[in-house]
Amino acid sequence: MRFCTYQLGHRTAPGLIHDRFVIDLERAYLRTFKRPVRWRDLLDFLQDDGPSRLPELDLAALTNDRTVALPRHEARLRAPILRPPKIVCVGLNYRAHAAEQNLETPKSPMLFAKAPNIVVGQGDDIRIPYGVSEQVDYECELAAVVGTPGYRIDRESALKHVFGYTIVNDVTARDIQRGDKQWFRGKSFDTFCPMGPEIVTPDAFDPSRAPLSLKVNGEVRQNSNTADLIFDVAALIAHASGAFPLEAGDVISTGTPSGVGMFMNPPRWLKKGDRIEATIEGIGTLYNPVV
Repeated sequence: MRFCTYQLGHRTAPGLIHDRFVIDLERAYLRTFKRPVRWRDLLDFLQDDGPSRLPELDLAALTNDRTVALPRHEARLRAPILRPPKIVCVGLNYRAHAAEQNLETPKSPMLFAKAPNIVVGQGDDIRIPYGVSEQVDYECELAAVVGTPGYRIDRESALKHVFGYTIVNDVTARDIQRGDKQWFRGKSFDTFCPMGPEIVTPDAFDPSRAPLSLKVNGEVRQNSNTADLIFDVAALIAHASGAFPLEAGDVISTGTPSGVGMFMNPPRWLKKGDRIEATIEGIGTLYNPVV
């Protein structure tokens, strides 16, 4: 299954993408269960245990109801989780990315965080903070979205806690990252977390061997496969939840492959007018202009 958060006019709501349509989940549940709900995005849907009743929906009937389903081209896709409870990121988690820096692979996952209120979606601007940083870089990453909360989750059951997978572009101000000697500020400028365009559930996506790539103005900069991950999704969930509880809607961004602008010779920073396309086969393409 494929899910999104969409906007039509001034209204946002969680959606289920079915055939050529987006089924408004808020209206679908009202029609099916006679239960009024107010879900602004997929986070509200997850936190209200919406997924548990998905098998009861008559998708064929809902698709034929124009008060519930709208043609896909009419829906503006937003970030699927507008403001995640946590954005947990992983540094140095691809073997080739470690090699391009002449670094040994880490013995355990290197976790850091991005601010949760900087998320943007499909087609939204990435804003370079000129005057503060002009060394802004891209990072295409596979992200797992937590569906079932948990604490101290063992590796064997970790994937049962995943609602689905999406794309994150972990935009980074490299000069700030280096200067601060820690990563939070350099990773957390406003608009520095494009996410989307959809969430694909585990039954329709294999995170262990997914091709991923990133283009800037049509030029391929990153081209890899999640098979090169040092720590896979299950290992990351077990490691992170060993320190803090995971909540529904948390986003775990699994790290970026080689090819970032910082390690090119000379470095190639993002600039006004660039267009970034981050693609993961089986999920889609997340595109954002730079302003």
